[in-house]
Amino acid sequence: MSIGATWAGTHVFAAAELIEARTIAEVQDAVSGTGGPVRALGTRHSFNDLADSSGRLVTVTGIPADAILDESARTVTIGAGTRYGELAVWLEARGWALHNMGSLPHISVGGAVATGTHGSGLNNGCLSDAVARLTYVNAEGELVEARRGDEGFEGLVVGLGAYGIVVRVTLDIQPTYLVRQDVYRGLSWDAALDDLRSIMGAGYSVSLFTMWEEPSIQQAWRKTRIGVGEEPHGQWQGARFETAAEAGLVDVPPANLTVKGGVPGPWLERLPHFRLDQTPSNGDEIQTEYFVALEDGANALRAVRELGPDVAPHLLVSELRTVAADGLWLSGAYGRDTLAIHFTWRNSPAAVAALTPRIEAALAPFGARPHWGKVHTMTADAVAAVTPRLADAKAQFETLDPAGKFANDHLRRLGVRA
Repeated sequence: MSIGATWAGTHVFAAAELIEARTIAEVQDAVSGTGGPVRALGTRHSFNDLADSSGRLVTVTGIPADAILDESARTVTIGAGTRYGELAVWLEARGWALHNMGSLPHISVGGAVATGTHGSGLNNGCLSDAVARLTYVNAEGELVEARRGDEGFEGLVVGLGAYGIVVRVTLDIQPTYLVRQDVYRGLSWDAALDDLRSIMGAGYSVSLFTMWEEPSIQQAWRKTRIGVGEEPHGQWQGARFETAAEAGLVDVPPANLTVKGGVPGPWLERLPHFRLDQTPSNGDEIQTEYFVALEDGANALRAVRELGPDVAPHLLVSELRTVAADGLWLSGAYGRDTLAIHFTWRNSPAAVAALTPRIEAALAPFGARPHWGKVHTMTADAVAAVTPRLADAKAQFETLDPAGKFANDHLRRLGVRA
């Protein structure tokens, strides 16, 4: 029986077997019961073969969330297969919140953490930055716990499934808060590029959407935390509020998007772009993303804009976001405040395959790092050159899993596993 494909159909899994675990003990049995390769499979929101295996896959999405709230420590412990949107609803009902969310609340906690997935905000770390503890199944099928402060913990959080199968995750939380979401049209490229840090810091979370060729940025989504900082009024940097008639994003029905128009609402209903109860994004798409230092962001964007006439015909939209610097070894924001340059492509594999090397060449002077779960063509040498702690992470993975049970072709191609 076919295991199927990734969420958008960009990769068909080649693994011989899929085990749909219902308990942590079943994960342990699946790992210890085979001498061959095994990999974790989450909600299938990667766009490449990162999660695949030549042996068996084990999905943890069927294991109960079994959420545990620790108000004194300000943490929540959750099953790794739980979707962020479901966790958010559970937290909000108890008066608590996460620091940020990705565009899609449909993704699993374990998968998003393992790949360094992020939201936006100058002062907001990626989703992985909130991890305080991990519980994983090691190569012998044993349960192991790793905590913030342990030696090598920073190498395990964004771990790409390269050393074990994470089954429980503990996240930092904070009291619930309200956010309003305002969308602007007509923000000029000059205004954005002249002071990119100021533009991206004009809200708790700011996203810019572009097709690269326009004289002004298509949309600017400004998410403001109520009672924190300046709430938007009228024009902003020469841009204007979006009208109701303009509401929407590419081919996505407006009803699929979270509430805009400056209406305050709970964090979980404003920080994501897409509603949990609706279809996320476009679906029939390919995604690519690169991370550059924010201080190089304006020049990096100018370099990509040179390719605009070739990129635009194959693009659904690009999104620009920021991520605060962190110390996680394989995070796209390791050691530097970061600008994330994201491409949501039409489902045209040949065109994407031709354009990604050109984009990577344009961004190479700025030390661009690829998103681990999305499509790119960077070589192992290129990845090593822009990932300062890659050798440390690789050494740790080899020590924890010397037989390569959790390795796969994707990790070997990128030099993450031997």
